[in-house]
Amino acid sequence: MTDVPRRGLADVDTSVPNVARMNDYLLGGKDNFAADREAVGNLLAIAPEIREIALENRLFLRRAVRFLAEQGIRQFIDIGSGLPTQRNSHEIARSVTSDARVVYVEKDPVVLSHARAILIDSSRTAVVEGDILHPEAFLTECGLHGLIDLAEPLALVVCGALHFIPHSDDPFTSVAWLRDAVPSGSHLAITHVVFDTRPDVAEPIEEIYRAILDRPGETAARTRDQVLPFFDGFELVDPGLVWVREWRPENPLAARSPEKAWMLGGVGRKP
Repeated sequence: MTDVPRRGLADVDTSVPNVARMNDYLLGGKDNFAADREAVGNLLAIAPEIREIALENRLFLRRAVRFLAEQGIRQFIDIGSGLPTQRNSHEIARSVTSDARVVYVEKDPVVLSHARAILIDSSRTAVVEGDILHPEAFLTECGLHGLIDLAEPLALVVCGALHFIPHSDDPFTSVAWLRDAVPSGSHLAITHVVFDTRPDVAEPIEEIYRAILDRPGETAARTRDQVLPFFDGFELVDPGLVWVREWRPENPLAARSPEKAWMLGGVGRKP
């Protein structure tokens, strides 16, 4: 692995860790640099489970998108999607229904550059700049592309973004705004790291991310009870908000020791 800038990264400062590139490294990708790998090394020294959590998050996203497509959802908004990897949301959805439409929403310039170069493989895929904390702006943009019909049910997919947003930014209000803006029959799929079983690592992990995100003194650490309100106004789909390994595993053996990947996942339906 070299640190020569790759496509879409020529104007990016690679000497500073980036959350999206760190996740890419955890997933075995090649779009990361020494600073990203060093930051991941510091995290793994605190909690080696973090690599497994990143992998399980991706597996949950694939299962959730497939489930939603099987329920008849034909339009998806993937918010905070991260760097493109294998089996992205549009590929999963179209493996079930060829007419699925997917919009990726990202604010990270690294991700935007890559996504626009790689993900737009058809007229049914788009990438827009946006932030979960400003939902009205990106939802309007999604509608303008003609891909998302806001009068028809859709899926909001937020896998791996909410646990970086501190309490002071009140992400619950943003998710509630989206809930009210989408029609009945729409779904919300989220994942969220929690520290219920590992409270000892919450502060050192938070300290690393606060430095990377330049958010000194702010925390985004949450427990299951603090994550559950994201689904207010939604009916949780069976099996509810559970450890990601437990959410509709393709193989029952994959759900063994679910608490070792301390990330929750759930899907809710707006009545």
